Amino acid sequence: MSRSRKSLGDFGERYARVHLARSGYEILSNNLRLSAGEIDIVARDGETLVFVEVRTRRGDRLGSPEESITPRKGQRLVELALEYLQLMPGPEPSWRIDVVAVEMGKGGTVSRVEVYKNAVDASGLPG
Repeated sequence: MSRSRKSLGDFGERYARVHLARSGYEILSNNLRLSAGEIDIVARDGETLVFVEVRTRRGDRLGSPEESITPRKGQRLVELALEYLQLMPGPEPSWRIDVVAVEMGKGGTVSRVEVYKNAVDASGLPG
């Protein structure tokens, strides 16, 4: 991954954490490494455990950020969520996968941020 792309992704994740916290989410962890990969953000929204994938794009030449969630990526997100849940003691809590789409405009400003709740269902397909 290029330094520019990593920098963009890091910015998007920081922005998403602030946005989610202001929206009432309790941020529990970020950039959590598991054997199946990395979970961008683990949060709680009320009683629900939320696994958040952040997608950040400059412009729409490659499509919107949320359009970059392919069925394969959706399945990977489910695998990550299930791995995390196996590590937790006690009964499995209610959970979901959200996607935060961050679009950057000219001059490096955020032009749009959207939170898609239940963006991926338990089968890995868009919700």
